[in-house]
Amino acid sequence: MNDFETKIVVRYAETDQMGVVHHSVYPVWYEVARTEYARKYIIPYSEAEKIGIMMPVSELTSKYYKSAFYEDELTIKTEVEKISPVRIKFRYKVYNQNNELINTGTTMHAWTDKNLKILNIKKAFPEIYKKLEALEVSENK
Repeated sequence: MNDFETKIVVRYAETDQMGVVHHSVYPVWYEVARTEYARKYIIPYSEAEKIGIMMPVSELTSKYYKSAFYEDELTIKTEVEKISPVRIKFRYKVYNQNNELINTGTTMHAWTDKNLKILNIKKAFPEIYKKLEALEVSENK
């Protein structure tokens, strides 16, 4: 699967006094990118929640290579790194307007029901799991 791209323009509120993006903003951007990715390839979050699927974050990593600054135009490339019947892991690569890699990260999510009880997505929603299998990064299969 090719990387899915989400564009972000750094807002003033996301920076510190020096105009540098604060480290805590990157997970928020991951969420923006992941939500758009899910809407296009899996299922919109709003629809998933209506049918009883939740995806709480269980793990997050973020590695910083270069700073991002106010008004930078960033591209977040998102892909499914790994899936299982009870988890999904996303990978993110953030590039600046010069196409320089400035950050990488991952988020791991559990599949749960509305009560946050683990849900086997393969058994409960086989049509969604089939879509996920097609999205998983090929070198991890």
